[in-house]
Amino acid sequence: MSSTTSRPEAAKPPMREALVAAAFQLFLERGYEQTTVDDIVALASVGRRSFFRYFPSKEDVVFPDHERCLADMTAFLAASEPDHEPVRRVCDAARLVMLMYAENPSFSVQRYRLTKRVPGLRAYELSVVWRYERALAAYLRDRFAGTPDGDLRADVIAAATVAAHNNALRSWLWSDGQGDAAEAVDHALGSVRTAFGAAPEPSADAPASAPAGTRAGVAPGLPLVTALPDEDDVVVVVSRRGAPLWRVVQEIETTLARK
Repeated sequence: MSSTTSRPEAAKPPMREALVAAAFQLFLERGYEQTTVDDIVALASVGRRSFFRYFPSKEDVVFPDHERCLADMTAFLAASEPDHEPVRRVCDAARLVMLMYAENPSFSVQRYRLTKRVPGLRAYELSVVWRYERALAAYLRDRFAGTPDGDLRADVIAAATVAAHNNALRSWLWSDGQGDAAEAVDHALGSVRTAFGAAPEPSADAPASAPAGTRAGVAPGLPLVTALPDEDDVVVVVSRRGAPLWRVVQEIETTLARK
């Protein structure tokens, strides 16, 4: 065996990562619209066929990990057990997206800045977000099947989960990836669990004299939402069983805005 050995292939950047790195270098130097696929493959020293083996389009190279993350989310939800609380489960699934962004904060911040400047990328990103939301909603629709307004609840909770996650994620990206992304997202998703999660069991000494959905000074059928002053992110909702879900959500949002 010769004592002279070549550099191991594993030491070279994988082709997929090399294409992403080349693309972003050119996007930052020239601008997204001014960069072509030919420019990217030339800088990465690969052929056009190699590019399209990994990325169907130039837009896809900006979001190289979303397909993997969507597959991971779908598998995570598919592995759910019947005793998993569904709202908590979709919140846990949404955290997978946060973890993907947090794997490489500098790249995530670069992508955020680029996406804000290019309308076409923003539209592409929205289509990706919609696919995440649909995956969450599909799981919830299955869990709520046969219940009143099951599909409606599923769609509302999925949309709220994505909105809460993205609000925290955007704040983290806007701060150039400073702070704890996981903590920010967990805090935001906590609001979703508070609003839509399973209600706690009633206390044994809870008063039972007032009819459901009523309390002194509150008209029957109208939701009552109270933020407890000594607890963080705790909201108590008292509502008539048949109250529209949108009305309950509206009252929760109004109450949280006052805190």
